Amino acid sequence: MKIGRRRKTEAEVFSASMNDIMFFLMLFFLIISTLANPNVIKVMLPNAENVETTYNKQEVSLTVTADKQFFVNDSPVAFEMLESSLISATGGSEDKVVLLRADATLTIQDLVDVLQIGAKNNLHIVMNTAKSSN
Repeated sequence: MKIGRRRKTEAEVFSASMNDIMFFLMLFFLIISTLANPNVIKVMLPNAENVETTYNKQEVSLTVTADKQFFVNDSPVAFEMLESSLISATGGSEDKVVLLRADATLTIQDLVDVLQIGAKNNLHIVMNTAKSSN
C-alpha cells in the first residue's frame, strides 16, 4: 500500500482589489478635508508681513463682513446682541480668546466698536490677517 503525500493547502490573501480600496479611501478623505473648512464666511482679510498662528482650541471666531454683518462661530448676530453673544460663547473658558476676522474694507470705527466690547468684558481679541505677498 502506497501512502502518498497530500498537498497541504496554504492560506492566501487576495490583495488584487486592495489598490482600488486604498485609492477610494484616499479620494474620500481628500474630498472631505476640503469641505471641512471652518471659515466658510468669505472675507478679504487685511495683509500683514508678520503672521503668527494661534492654536487655542477654545477660541471664539468673530467674523465681520464688508456690509457689517456679524457672525459668532458662523452664526449671524445683530450688532446689538454681539456683546451678549460673545459673553455666552466664551463664558466657560478661562482664557477668553476671540479671533476677529474683519474685512479689509471696514473703517477704523467699525473695528473700534468691536474692540470696545472686548475691552469692556475682558476678552482677548486677536485679529486674523492674511500673509502679505511681498
